[in-house]
Amino acid sequence: MVLHYLPERPVVQAPGPQDPPAGPRAGFVVGKSVGNSVCRHRVTRQLRHLVRDELHRLPATADLVVRARPEAAGADAATLRRDLGRGLDRVLDRR
Repeated sequence: MVLHYLPERPVVQAPGPQDPPAGPRAGFVVGKSVGNSVCRHRVTRQLRHLVRDELHRLPATADLVVRARPEAAGADAATLRRDLGRGLDRVLDRR
């Protein structure tokens, strides 16, 4: 998996009052190279569950995009958890 991390989301100058960030956000990209629709949705559900447990590590203004690679289709939850943890360790140490 590949992680794209933005520690502080850009402020869009829109008319009206600005709401403070509600917390870190996560998005997922699971392309057709991972597998058919059923497989892609299964991988997305697994990743969503794993990322939910790790959001506390991110600042409230952060955006995280998790892009699944084809190997994620055959990976079990423990492998995905390990890869996500290592990826977050790498991107958070850069700050």
